[in-house]
Parts: sequence; C-alpha cells; structure tokens
Amino acid sequence: MPALEEVGILRGMKNRVFQHLARFAPGYKLRVLLHRARGVRIGKDVWIGYDVILETARPDLVTIEDGASISMRATIIAHFKEFKGVRIGREAFIGPGAIILPNVIVGEGAVVKAGSVVSQSIPPKTIVEGNPAVPVAKCEYPLNWEISMKQFSRGVKPIQSRLTGSEGEIEKFAHR
Repeated sequence: MPALEEVGILRGMKNRVFQHLARFAPGYKLRVLLHRARGVRIGKDVWIGYDVILETARPDLVTIEDGASISMRATIIAHFKEFKGVRIGREAFIGPGAIILPNVIVGEGAVVKAGSVVSQSIPPKTIVEGNPAVPVAKCEYPLNWEISMKQFSRGVKPIQSRLTGSEGEIEKFAHR
C-alpha cells in the first residue's frame, strides 16, 4: 500500500494534468467533465470557456451552480493562505479575463464584466466591473442563451453613484 504522501503526490499530478487538459479541450462539456474529475463542484448546464483556470491546488473549494457561465481566460482562485472557497451562483456570468479571488460568492444571475477583479461578494442580479470590481447596474434577467441581448439590455438598470448621485455630476467631477 502506498504511503499517504505518495497518494497526495499522485492526486496532485492528476489534478494538474486534468487542469491543463480542461484548459484547451474541445467542447465545453468535456471541460466540465475534466474539472469535475479534479474535484470542482459543478451543477447542471454549466458552460466553461477555453483557457479557464479553476483553482489549481484545491479544486474542491470551488462550487459552480446550475446554468453558470465562465468565459475564456477567466481565473478563479479559491484560497491564498486560508482555505476559504468560491461559489458562483445559479445563472451567473463571468466575463472573459475576469479574476475571482478567495472567499467570494457571485450571486445568482450576477454578471462580472470582462477583465474585472472580484475581491468581494456580489449580490444577486448585479453587474460589476473594474479593479476592484464595483456594482454598476442591476439586471432583471440572467445573461444566458435563453434571453436575447435585447431583452437582457432592457432589464439593466444603472446604479446611481454613491459619491455624486448622477452621471452628469460624475462627468463634471472627472473633467475638473
């Protein structure tokens, strides 16, 4: 019987091989299967794009709920020094190149815009952007294949700035 250390090394090697295969595997279903085999908890109808990195060391700390979408080159980091975890809620959308940091819950139907860095949890049906990501709008519908972009756009309601109260005042402040 192999020593516990050897089992850990073999598990780690399997995890790394499956991670690399999943990054470039054809078809999102195969990518989902490979990440599940690594230990990522993934619900039904999840879409994972090319070159996505899901927690390389502790995949068991990542939960992706039903209908969520993770776009190409997104990265989810579920731990740093502590083992906190990350949960991506039902029908949430993570944009291309976004980074989700440890101890974050992305709420149901939330949208993380491309390139955003999420360091705090996001309420349901909220659109965030930037580094660090901040709420910019609320959305009535999830961003998924069943909703047209026109319908999604009609359900987006900008959030008033907490600093100035309106976009016009933000413009004036930015041009001083």
